[in-house]
Amino acid sequence: MILSLLVGVSAPAWAQDAEPAAATPDATVSDPTAEVSAITFGGPEPVVIDSADGRHVFTAELATTPEQLERGLMWRETLDPDAGMLFHYSPPRRTAMWMENTLIDLDLVFIAPDGEIVKIVGHAQAGSRRSLASDAVVSGVLELAAGRTFELGIRPGDTVRHAFFGNVDEGADDAAPAPEETAEETAEDMDAGTAGEPDTDTPAQDTPEDAQ
Repeated sequence: MILSLLVGVSAPAWAQDAEPAAATPDATVSDPTAEVSAITFGGPEPVVIDSADGRHVFTAELATTPEQLERGLMWRETLDPDAGMLFHYSPPRRTAMWMENTLIDLDLVFIAPDGEIVKIVGHAQAGSRRSLASDAVVSGVLELAAGRTFELGIRPGDTVRHAFFGNVDEGADDAAPAPEETAEETAEDMDAGTAGEPDTDTPAQDTPEDAQ
């Protein structure tokens, strides 16, 4: 499914980065894209997207090695709504993706080295050999279940936060109120709501915290 194309390479969109290795009994070495190949990925780790509509957290597998980048989400029959796969390119480069051997439609989120989303391809068609180019230098691509970026209002210009982009701690202060502030505000709200009312035996409910 995954294929990186360097600028200036005139080979077809489905050309491999290098000549495939000679066939061997070990499919994991000879062809990472084969269904029988056993490719393991890093993670999963949380990947946060800050958008105008809020903060969205996904749990993503990590693809960093040539074999992982080439395999991607090939042969997966399902992908949970809040799951995904994050590809990392080091050094950053222009790249392109395809959907060969991919059984499910996906959203492709192309990410600049600073974490900014530069392009989104929604509903990339399963099995397609069409080249889906980044159109810019990127250091990451996040693959999500088809339609999730539209559902959540994720757009180019939004920020993806992960260690790959060096911005995982930025904006953390806005993610949730400090525990002390939450406790004080809860106590004040309870006092204001019960002033002048008789005492009851109803226990106080826990105040839900920001899930993100």
